[in-house]
Amino acid sequence: MTVTSAPPASAWNPRLALLVAATFFMEFLDGTALTTALPAIGADFAVAAADANVAITAYLVTVAMGIPFGSWLADRFGPRSVFTGAIGLFTIASLLCALSPSLGALTAFRALQGFAGAMMVPVGSLVVLRGTPKDELLKATAFLVWPGLLAPVVAPLVGGALTQYLSWHWIFLVNLPLGAAAVVAALRLVPQGGADPGRRLDWPGLGLTTAGVAAVVVGLELLGHGGEAGTGAAVLAVGLLALAAAVAWMRRVPAPLFDFGVLRVRTFRATQTGGFVYRLTISAVPFMLPLMLQDGFGWDPVRSGLMVAAVFVGNIGIKPATTPLIRRFGFRPVLVGAAAASAGTFALCALAGTDWPDPLLFAILVASGVFRSIGFSAYMTVQYADVDSPQLPSANAISNTLVQLAHALGVAVGALFIRAAAQLVEAAGPAAADSAAAPYRVAFAAIAVLMLASVADSLLLPRHAGTEVSGRR
Repeated sequence: MTVTSAPPASAWNPRLALLVAATFFMEFLDGTALTTALPAIGADFAVAAADANVAITAYLVTVAMGIPFGSWLADRFGPRSVFTGAIGLFTIASLLCALSPSLGALTAFRALQGFAGAMMVPVGSLVVLRGTPKDELLKATAFLVWPGLLAPVVAPLVGGALTQYLSWHWIFLVNLPLGAAAVVAALRLVPQGGADPGRRLDWPGLGLTTAGVAAVVVGLELLGHGGEAGTGAAVLAVGLLALAAAVAWMRRVPAPLFDFGVLRVRTFRATQTGGFVYRLTISAVPFMLPLMLQDGFGWDPVRSGLMVAAVFVGNIGIKPATTPLIRRFGFRPVLVGAAAASAGTFALCALAGTDWPDPLLFAILVASGVFRSIGFSAYMTVQYADVDSPQLPSANAISNTLVQLAHALGVAVGALFIRAAAQLVEAAGPAAADSAAAPYRVAFAAIAVLMLASVADSLLLPRHAGTEVSGRR
């Protein structure tokens, strides 16, 4: 994917980085708070809490599908216009979500939010990255990550309190003042220029990619429903074939949607393989945890929100130490250690019971958040460590698409594991079925095993991977 745009700036703009981070904040606030409210949403719309996750999945799928098109729009009309318009559309969609009269309407408006998100954060990130020298990449990443980690700290508390004392609709209304302020800031901070009116879009590549992404996630969703498992398998197969056809098409056309040549960069490729698995598993946990605490343990939304916040307290508490850790040990040991330790905390969640003291569970979840933050920051930084400037647009588009797909699949896989585990528990007999938390324990055990795949991939990284960024030789 080639881009003809304004040349990169000689120095990066911290205020612009904070603005892009603020858009991360809005996205994380919605998504994380909504997981706490799923039981209430399910009760309002007369569906199972796990089935209400379609509102989360619809957003993530639309983002993953829309990023390639959003990247083209930014090339065609300029980053400033697309970024600012996307913030405005995201804010309007938030209001529509709050006014939704049914689960179908909520899902549709969440999809509209997703289309806005596909243009908002990836385009903003690219503007920041273009003006960031390699030796400033760790600092720029820290600016982008901090507010995104802060939102999940407050979101479970905000989501639980709003759901219990007002209603889940208010989760979306908090975006209205944030969005209005971000639009004003974008008009002031994002530079003009960068538009290429002659930029062509690879329509076959876009069609195959978006169809494939949608089919894969929908197929996984359907696999979790007993009566629709056959349909789900067929849809999943169609999605995988569409993605394979998209890759084959883009490898032979002169102006592809994605330039897959960037995958020859080993550190970037690792972020899209082991990093994909890592993001998928950590995305499943904030979805599964509130359901286990509320449906499995019988907790109320506020108590559940306080406990889920422990993950994100660990996230942000360790953040000042992530850069020194990477500079001291290098990327490979940090990635291996973070993934292995995360798998261990998921295994402990699988053993948790209602008789466990709250402080013990809180400490485990804080530790889970610590390792989640370390791994997330390391992957986010190392992916561009060895990418040349001409390859950056393609790398950014591929990475953002796969990040959103991993998040979507994390929710879908989490729901699939819960439903499959519920069927196994029911088949095991009345004694096993007596425990409402049993399916969630099995699901957490499965997530722990899945995380080990990213450990294996990180072990294969070169010893000095990403040294230009980490500074460790």
